[in-house]
Amino acid sequence: MSNLRQQRPLPLAGKIAVVTGAARGLGRAIALRLSADGAHVSVWDLNLKGAIQTAEMVKAQGSRAVACGGNSSDALDIAAAVAATHNVLGPIEILVNNAALSPFCKFEDLTEDLWDSLLTINLKGPFLCCKAIIPDMLAAGWGRIINISSSSAQTGSASQTHYAASKAGVIGFTKSLAQEYATKGITVNNVPPGFVHTEGLEEAPVDIEKFAPMTPMKRPGRPENIAAAVAFLATNDADYITGHTLSVNGGRYSN
Repeated sequence: MSNLRQQRPLPLAGKIAVVTGAARGLGRAIALRLSADGAHVSVWDLNLKGAIQTAEMVKAQGSRAVACGGNSSDALDIAAAVAATHNVLGPIEILVNNAALSPFCKFEDLTEDLWDSLLTINLKGPFLCCKAIIPDMLAAGWGRIINISSSSAQTGSASQTHYAASKAGVIGFTKSLAQEYATKGITVNNVPPGFVHTEGLEEAPVDIEKFAPMTPMKRPGRPENIAAAVAFLATNDADYITGHTLSVNGGRYSN
């Protein structure tokens, strides 16, 4: 039985994936999981050094990889990253829109510039990446788009009005795009993480040890939990799932 299991093809064997914001945290975990499942990965991040490190980790698992530095909410940077991905790996079949910021700011201190800046990164970014990459998927008649939203969009989050609003926009964007491309072989889903132990959580003004007992599982999640959900949505097993919000939050929010 063990030999038969070893001979089973990897679920994403040969697929070409882009993961934005993959220099660390959730993005790195997603890139590594997609690679472990057989995909070749283009690692995008503003932090090129971190992106290169992730790409080297992907290669160590036996997949091909390329690191692309740039802003995933800038159309010119996206075009350059798409071109580099095509040159090294080929047409893109899987897109994971993970790049985002999750700052805290009291509403009375929230300026128009801060609002516009965050929505550009968190909401305009996925829009621009989809615009640039969907043509590859249409040409192939197959594609997977997985947007990383947030449980804060589902529950609300004090001092994160702009963040929660941007991620709620990602959920609406996901549902609408899914309907538009449902007959084209392209599925579009989103995963809203909740209380996951990453570098970002450690840098946030959150007392992890005090908050954990207030959650149903009494502990934070792991980046690998999010990566597993993303990897499933990228497979053919999930080809009848689109427009879906797959919450991975340890029971913090039930939808």
